[in-house]
Amino acid sequence: MEGPEKARLDAYFRRITAEFPLDGAISLLVITHLLAERPAFLHALARASTIAAVLPKPRSVNRQALLEVRRTYAVHDLSRATFADPAKTLDYLEKTAPGQDVVLLDIGGYFAPAVATLAEKFSGHVLGIVEDTENGHQRYEALEELPCPVFSVARSPLKHCEDHLVGRSIVFSTDALVRTRGDILTSRGACVIGFGKVGRSVAHTLRAHDLRVTVFDSDPVKRVQARSQGFCTPSSCTEAIRDAELVLCATGNLALRQGHFEALRNGAYVASVTSSEDELELDALDGLYQRAPVGDHLTRYEVTGHYFYVLAEGGAVNFVHGAAVGSYIHLVQAEIIAATAALSHGGCDPGLHEVPSTVRQTIAQVWLDHFDR
Repeated sequence: MEGPEKARLDAYFRRITAEFPLDGAISLLVITHLLAERPAFLHALARASTIAAVLPKPRSVNRQALLEVRRTYAVHDLSRATFADPAKTLDYLEKTAPGQDVVLLDIGGYFAPAVATLAEKFSGHVLGIVEDTENGHQRYEALEELPCPVFSVARSPLKHCEDHLVGRSIVFSTDALVRTRGDILTSRGACVIGFGKVGRSVAHTLRAHDLRVTVFDSDPVKRVQARSQGFCTPSSCTEAIRDAELVLCATGNLALRQGHFEALRNGAYVASVTSSEDELELDALDGLYQRAPVGDHLTRYEVTGHYFYVLAEGGAVNFVHGAAVGSYIHLVQAEIIAATAALSHGGCDPGLHEVPSTVRQTIAQVWLDHFDR
């Protein structure tokens, strides 16, 4: 990022933190994609709070950003398995921010399994959680009872811009990795599993790149929507993937389980828009398929008479190329700051929340003032 860009971004975040000031001494645990622009967001958060720990998503770490962040903040390893254990999560929180008022910034519902334990037993006070993704939103929504407020930005209109551009970046990275084998996607048959905001963008972008696109979603309403937009919509996942030469998974909820892989056609490419553990049951193939790297970020799975390729080890394929969505990412980051400020002021009941539309309008106007030039 060049000097003028850094200055513009810093000015933007200073105005956002002035619009949405945090109240009181709070500590943050920040799960994040540690991309090149992310230090500016962390510095904005740190102006009015203490960042107790930064937990980068393992497959989305920019080395220079990591070095910069480590100079200022504690950086800890992130593991879905560790945070799946409420006792371990509680122990981690006690070691990281004992006795403090804490806000947890989440990407993917990592804290969901332990939130009840944290709310009841933590020596400090969990003021609440801010969740960034649809996958995480669903994890918190599925809990029988939320013991603290959870602000979700996953379905915010401000995030629609990011979701649209993420879909384009997914297709860009998929195409680039396929080309490393001397192959191309043009005129191929593709299947998109999941017709949410990102899946919809992926499907339309693939069609614009001259692929024949089939869509499957377990929700019949979304299948109807896909059909109305001209996509073929089989009634089962197995039927949808059987003839596809490219399968892109965009559900966040195990799109492909063990039994689905055997239905893939020989030579099919499989890619995901999110973490592999959330989208692909690849561990179930241990001992069944032989795995062999056949290029950067490309793995061949083979058993007698059957083979297919998995891109980026099943993780979000766009992070291979930085997952850039331009300055639109700062809309969502600003809403995260606004939600964090709301939690710091207190008064929010337990349950799922969104920031008011007036807050989003303010963020949008500030963004336009700084980036629409």
